[in-house]
Amino acid sequence: MEIRNSTVMTEFILLGLTQSQDIQLLVFVLVLVFYLIILPGNFLIVLTIVSDPGLSAPLYFFLGNLAFLDASYSFIVAPRMLMDFFSKKKIISYRGCLTQLFFLHFLGIGEMFLLVFMAFDRYIAICRPLHYSTIMKPRVCYGLLMLLFLGSFAHAFVQVALILHLPFCGSNQLDNFFCDAPQIIKLACTDTFVVEVLVVSNNGLLILLCFLGLLASYAVILFHLKGHSSEGKNKAVSTCTTHIIIVFLMFGPAIFIYTRPFRTFSADKVVALFHTVIFPLLNPVIYTLRNQEVKASMRRLFNRHISR
Repeated sequence: MEIRNSTVMTEFILLGLTQSQDIQLLVFVLVLVFYLIILPGNFLIVLTIVSDPGLSAPLYFFLGNLAFLDASYSFIVAPRMLMDFFSKKKIISYRGCLTQLFFLHFLGIGEMFLLVFMAFDRYIAICRPLHYSTIMKPRVCYGLLMLLFLGSFAHAFVQVALILHLPFCGSNQLDNFFCDAPQIIKLACTDTFVVEVLVVSNNGLLILLCFLGLLASYAVILFHLKGHSSEGKNKAVSTCTTHIIIVFLMFGPAIFIYTRPFRTFSADKVVALFHTVIFPLLNPVIYTLRNQEVKASMRRLFNRHISR
């Protein structure tokens, strides 16, 4: 493996989403409005679930954590991207870049693991209802959450570790509006084939397996619902349909970005924008709009504070 005049990389230059000033302004306004309206909604979901004892079921426990993870995820890319719209030279330090990369994957894969746990919860509730209370105990839910954070940490740590040893000797320009493994690895002045395979395996294979597993589990659940009564069936189908929508919103862009070799496509930045900024904020809102219990609890919370 040949290395040519490697130097210590201290900073990267982000080329941004686009060079067009008109498109930058449009994206800035849309993202800012979206950010200021939808982000508080995620925190409202968390507050509602925490403050209402009637929403103590595992389903709402996981939903509250999904809203928290999604809100946290939205802070990784969006604020800096909005500020960079006004910067001629978008510079990010090497450490700052790796830190952004770590938390991007830590929270991103955490959301996907959480969707798997939510599918498991729905499977037990619908297919094994008599055993639900004994299986989905509070300590089991907290154990799954701990497993989520440990798995997410291991995944993100591997992403950073694969980049730390790479030598850089040429351009420090990242053709993106945030730091991610594919763009950083492209700048290394050495043969990165093995690293690319490991990154695609660590990202793409894990994402694809989770996605296919989720589709299979919801197919089993929907098949099992055939024998249920109309009222219970409609409610369960509505919940599962919402979960499936969120699964496609989360996994669709991730599969497009991480399950292929490090090639550049014209749609990469647009897909990345939806994956890192738009969809994470939308996921809990989509679920809440289709959940009568959470909406009723929000109204009670709102009326309680307004009436004071």
